[in-house]
Amino acid sequence: MEVAAGSGFRFGLVFLLLFYPSLAVEPLSLGLAIGVASALTGYLSYPRFYCGMVECCRQEEPLNSTALQFDLQNKLFGQHLAKEVILKAVTGFMSNQNTKKPLVLSLHGWTGTGKNFISKIISENIYEKGLNSKYVHLFVSTIHFQHDKRLNLYKDQLQAWIRGNVSACARSIFIFDEMDKMHPGLLDAIKPFLDYYEQVDGVSYQKAVFIFLSNAGGDLITQVALDFWKTGKKREDMQLKDLEPILSVGVFNNKNSGLWHSSLIDKNLIDYFVPFLPLEYKHVKMCVIAELQARGYIKDPEIITRVTEEMTYFPKTEKIYSDKGCKTVPAKLDLHIEL
Repeated sequence: MEVAAGSGFRFGLVFLLLFYPSLAVEPLSLGLAIGVASALTGYLSYPRFYCGMVECCRQEEPLNSTALQFDLQNKLFGQHLAKEVILKAVTGFMSNQNTKKPLVLSLHGWTGTGKNFISKIISENIYEKGLNSKYVHLFVSTIHFQHDKRLNLYKDQLQAWIRGNVSACARSIFIFDEMDKMHPGLLDAIKPFLDYYEQVDGVSYQKAVFIFLSNAGGDLITQVALDFWKTGKKREDMQLKDLEPILSVGVFNNKNSGLWHSSLIDKNLIDYFVPFLPLEYKHVKMCVIAELQARGYIKDPEIITRVTEEMTYFPKTEKIYSDKGCKTVPAKLDLHIEL
């Protein structure tokens, strides 16, 4: 990241006048202030100092892979496949100075399994402000793309928005939530941005990150997980190759996926289809404990058991998986905590 000398000088002068307003009305003092500001320009223009005061676009700064691994390991439960794929994909992409295309992740699984949470973790490890960063952009289909009749307008707006933000910061992050409720043709409008082009109309998208979140494919993932359980195999023995092929095909042929017959899949522009497995009783229990700790409460075994058992599980006979993952844990916990 480069900071122009003029920016550092202006910042330094404003800094001095803000804390020493009398300098603004005394000509001699004002001249001294200008001199001091000039002397400070070198310090204020130094990227680490400047970016400590103002959020900067992360261009070449390497990712702290240890911090990302810690967050994935300690904050995400029951998703060994997602942890492995995300860690390798994001770390590898961020450390590669010669990327040929943006990183494109498509996260799939039932609600409450951690898709939104992992996009939050990724964002926070690239930008300190996470989802609140001006370089992280969240699109929710049911809010931003509600009307099918406005599809052409949405395409134009989406292209303009992505082009403008990547022009301002090459390392921009774009998250598309509720893909299963999105018009199937919308994402094809941004295909050129995700392809192997050095530039599109003078803008390079090779350092950007695109994350798609969808419930589509959740039934396929659950069936594979259930088959593993029925044959006595360990959940942790499940590998990406057991799920990714059927997931990509299933999403491509699913009219409610947002990627139905999409050229993004047809042209192999999605780098990773990341499956999120249905959560078991033990994983829900871990979510309850984490929520208690986040609120500053002790780990009360009775409350933990009650909240975990109040969740509903499927299939009806075996009752192995939580049908809402961990999504309703905070609300359930509210009923058992004395204020």
